[in-house]
Amino acid sequence: MNIHEYQAKELFAARGIAVPLGRVATTVDEAVAAVRPLIEESENPVVVVKSQIHAGGRGKGRFKEHPDVSGVNVVTDGIDGGIEAAEARVGELAEQMLGSTLVTIQTGADGKQVNRLYIEQGIDIDRELYLSVLLDRATSRNIVMASTEGGTEIEEVAANTPEKIITEEIDPGFGLLPFQARSIAYGLGFEGDTLKSGVKFLQGLARAAVELDTDLVEINPLVVTIDGEVMALDGKVAFDANALYRHPSIAALRDVTEEDPAELEAKEHGLSFVKLDGDIGCMVNGAGLAMATMDIIKTVGGEPANFLDVGGGADKGQIAAAFKIITADPNVKGIFVNIFGGIMRCDTIAEGVVAAVEEVGLEVPLVVRLEGTNVELGKQILDESGLDLVSATDMKDGAEKILELT
Repeated sequence: MNIHEYQAKELFAARGIAVPLGRVATTVDEAVAAVRPLIEESENPVVVVKSQIHAGGRGKGRFKEHPDVSGVNVVTDGIDGGIEAAEARVGELAEQMLGSTLVTIQTGADGKQVNRLYIEQGIDIDRELYLSVLLDRATSRNIVMASTEGGTEIEEVAANTPEKIITEEIDPGFGLLPFQARSIAYGLGFEGDTLKSGVKFLQGLARAAVELDTDLVEINPLVVTIDGEVMALDGKVAFDANALYRHPSIAALRDVTEEDPAELEAKEHGLSFVKLDGDIGCMVNGAGLAMATMDIIKTVGGEPANFLDVGGGADKGQIAAAFKIITADPNVKGIFVNIFGGIMRCDTIAEGVVAAVEEVGLEVPLVVRLEGTNVELGKQILDESGLDLVSATDMKDGAEKILELT
């Protein structure tokens, strides 16, 4: 589960991790009202207006409706014109940004609608750095990754200058030890008071990652101010969804408007669904079989439109819901139902497919491969339904047939 930057910074601040002052706004009036207290409290006439969406690259992104407006805007009008000038400019930007569609390198061409802004104090920056705490699934441990190349995509740094990446593995029994934090801090060029501030920051962030059950905590850029303070200028946090039962306050931060509607509907029905970019819809029981089905579609030259695992205990209603989710995708040109009936019975699958088609119709080719428990009864139900479908003898046969039909 992902959260917004302003939510991440609230979590940081609550744990003593230094962040700039800021206020969230969902209306133009709220954005304008945030300016004066930020300038007066920070004693800095510069403020920053940041789009809040679950995607990176906001600073380089542009709005479809306002191509000259960035997803992150530094407002310097207050330097010469005072607070009133800053308020006027923030109001103008908020009017353009709220409700508009921001396109970044991570949103794709469709972009994302901006419904929240974060108005933040300006920071006098000396240096920009990169810092993250991420779960290394190979070792089942968190690692700290840092680099002097802040503000740059870490993938670019890893590809072009890997020697500039510093890593430390965290022992779950001890946490990030002081000598490890100092090693990272020295590698980032910290000295004097900045070294003390940096070590405290690093250990606080490592503790937060464990406490909050995160998959990733990323700060890009991490900055050193001209006063030598280490501070999170940005904040991205992704949580392990399987651990959210331990964190009801974190689960409450979920912004469903940032998530795919089809994936949300699937969750409501207890289905595992991930939308992909292809045109062959898949309905399968079991995660392993679902992965194999997508692989074999790719092998014969097709592109899967989704990962959809109905699980081993789905009922007729869940099958119907799964089928409707697939057919609602306008990119889907054909559907491959691939079921191996163990706990899941083939007749239950067949009844669910028939019920769904009767409700929503069938406007694309459908190939069904059934095998396992009650397979003959399942085939009989499909044969007697009158549905315009094609039966497959095995996985490859089904993949080749749906590719040919699409």
